[in-house]
Amino acid sequence: HVQLVESGGGLVQPGGSLRLSCAASGYTVSRLCMGWFRQAPGKEREFVARISEVGTTDTADSVKGRFTISQDNAKNTVYIQMNSLKPEDSAMYSCVARWGECPDSGGSWYSYGWWGQGTQVTVS
Repeated sequence: HVQLVESGGGLVQPGGSLRLSCAASGYTVSRLCMGWFRQAPGKEREFVARISEVGTTDTADSVKGRFTISQDNAKNTVYIQMNSLKPEDSAMYSCVARWGECPDSGGSWYSYGWWGQGTQVTVS
């Protein structure tokens, strides 16, 4: 069983930066596909970024060039560095994990087997 705990959300001005963390327990992140999704009020949940068990990454077109996903195996933690934030980036950001290969194009929320509770990001 994998537990995921996110942190690092908050209020930031447009153009600012935040780094979200996802601390995993129960299994090592280097053996999992890890990712981030977000959901704003009244909108569909959407894929943001993912990192495979071999370190390859993929990000959504809407955040490409601004967001970077990474992981620290020693800390068993996955990060997402968010730069040049826009008001439309405001959402609840949730960490996800699954065994094996990452799904194509990030997959859907239900492509993953474990989900965190989320951390709120507000850009205003």
